[in-house]
Amino acid sequence: MYRQGDILIVPVPEESVPAAARTGPPEPRDARGRLVLALGEATGHAHAIAGPGTLLLDRDPSRPGFLHLPSGGRLVHEEHAAISLPKGWYRVVRQREYVPGAFRVVAD
Repeated sequence: MYRQGDILIVPVPEESVPAAARTGPPEPRDARGRLVLALGEATGHAHAIAGPGTLLLDRDPSRPGFLHLPSGGRLVHEEHAAISLPKGWYRVVRQREYVPGAFRVVAD
């Protein structure tokens, strides 16, 4: 399990990844060619991975996404130390916070 700021990355076996996530359209890369797991609304900083991989996010940011790194990768962010990730599948979870009567995704 890996955490970088408000992002939690959990290794998962490929068979636990929903078929729709494995076959759905991947997220596009940003202008710098990175897979952006989360973009800071306040700072513009990004939790991102450069290099080979596929990112599949749900339109609802409170639901987990999935990341496939066929040869491993490095998760980078301007305000955090980089994290090396071994090859494999991962569940990507955004941190949530409670507000009276509801939960919301933490704004970076």
